[in-house]
Amino acid sequence: MSKQIYRSGTSIGANIAESRYAQSPADFVSKLSIALKESGETEYWLNSLHGGGFLTEEEFSSIYNDNVEIGKMLTSSIKTMKMKMGLP
Repeated sequence: MSKQIYRSGTSIGANIAESRYAQSPADFVSKLSIALKESGETEYWLNSLHGGGFLTEEEFSSIYNDNVEIGKMLTSSIKTMKMKMGLP
């Protein structure tokens, strides 16, 4: 499980970094959407690790809250770009 959370967690940053060089606004949205999906996967693994007793409440809360904030920022950026593109 720790390897999975490492992969999904680092994939968020990798996709955000890749979005900086997007070939189009649609590609930008696509990269950020992938990052958002990875944030969702990270949330799943965090809940699994916490439920299994592998993370203390303090560790879980800190990482989980950071991940939630990242998800909010990604969602906001995706919505803003879609609005600029005239998409729903």
